[in-house]
Amino acid sequence: MTARTEYHVVPEAAGWKVEHGSTVVGHYDTKENAVGAGRDAAKANQPSQLVVHKQDGQIEAEHTYRDDPFPPAG
Repeated sequence: MTARTEYHVVPEAAGWKVEHGSTVVGHYDTKENAVGAGRDAAKANQPSQLVVHKQDGQIEAEHTYRDDPFPPAG
């Protein structure tokens, strides 16, 4: 299976940002806008995964685009 490109939507001091590894893809005023931008980036760079974090940093949701390992083997 090909490695997936991961994007993370995470909180920051003045809103939300989308990260790809250690690179910040963009800064957004709202979580909704950050999730939308992250989804667009993930869909454009498949196979990929979008990981959305809550304000406290914990994972809220994960979205996989192409090559979803569900149902998991085993």
